[in-house]
Amino acid sequence: MKSDLSERKRGNSKECYMPKQSEDIMELESGVFNALAHPLRLKILEKLRDGPCCVCKIIPYVGAEQSNVSHHLTILKNAGIVRCQKKGLEVWYEVIDQRIFEMIDMLRECIIGNLKKKTELLKEMARR
Repeated sequence: MKSDLSERKRGNSKECYMPKQSEDIMELESGVFNALAHPLRLKILEKLRDGPCCVCKIIPYVGAEQSNVSHHLTILKNAGIVRCQKKGLEVWYEVIDQRIFEMIDMLRECIIGNLKKKTELLKEMARR
C-alpha cells in the first residue's frame, strides 16, 4: 500500500516529497493557524463560542476600536473560520465549524501542561 509520502530516488539518496494535494492542504492549514495567531482574534472567537453575535457586541467584549475589530473579523472570515450575515443595519458573525474550539482548547491544554512541567522542573532545580 502506498503512503501519502512517496520516495524518489535521486542518485544514492532518497528524497521524500509530498504530493501537490497535501501541499495545498498544508497551505490552507497554515492560513487557519495564521488567522488564529493573534490574541484579539482568539478573544473574538471566545465571544462567538456562545453563538452568532453582532459586531456591536463583539467590540465592547474585546475592548478594541470598531475598525480594528472589523479588520480582525475579516482575517477570520478570509481564513474560513467565521461567516457574516447582514441583518438590517447590523452585521452578525458566527463560527462556521465549532471544531475550531476543540483545536483552541487542545492547544490551551498543551500550553498549560508544558507550563506545569516547567514549573515542576524549576521546583526540582530549586530543591537541589
